[in-house]
Amino acid sequence: MEMEINLPHDVPVMTLPNTALFPQALMPLHIFEPRYRRMLTDALATNRLFAVAGLNSDRLREPGQFEPPHRVATVGIVRACQKNSDGTSNLLLQGLCRVEIVSILREDPYRRIEVRALLSQATAPDDTTRSLRRELARLLNLKRRLTASGSGEVTNFLKTVEDPEAFVDIAAFNLCDDVILKQKLLETLDVRHRFELFGGRLRRDIETLKLGRKLQGDLPDDRISEN
Repeated sequence: MEMEINLPHDVPVMTLPNTALFPQALMPLHIFEPRYRRMLTDALATNRLFAVAGLNSDRLREPGQFEPPHRVATVGIVRACQKNSDGTSNLLLQGLCRVEIVSILREDPYRRIEVRALLSQATAPDDTTRSLRRELARLLNLKRRLTASGSGEVTNFLKTVEDPEAFVDIAAFNLCDDVILKQKLLETLDVRHRFELFGGRLRRDIETLKLGRKLQGDLPDDRISEN
């Protein structure tokens, strides 16, 4: 169901390591820290919105830094929430909008940030973008076959996603293994460039997998050392 969301001037935020939430993607979360329990209670009582930002590990050693976030994050909406008997909660957060973190307004009782919405840029013609979508789908399927991974459910779901921007964002969230690349994709507003970045990484991964298969020959995985 489509909803019109008016992005507020400021929102609560969770700053998490090795994490990049994308618009349209669904992120399950287990809320157990007291500060985030309070944040969730307040969010559910108002607009159900909060942001998820990745932890910028490069800035951790800078003086005075506490959980430094990356500059670009995503605001999401709580789609479902179940509170447990021990006070923790399990929820499903859906990404809504890329945002720039303008400033950190406060830390207590939980972090709250000033945000500015970031809009994607469509610099390529529609037919070019659709072609990039088809090529990315082909690469994702090829990598899945080479790795025999269990991501078939996601790739099958992606077949139903017609909008190219939603396609690349959901694919990046679910199928990109490199958290540095994921953050870069989140920060890339040009949709065409987003496709090209992700596609380029997939091509390199596929070539590496093919080379590994060639070197392995007919030996099973548990006997590679005999090659």
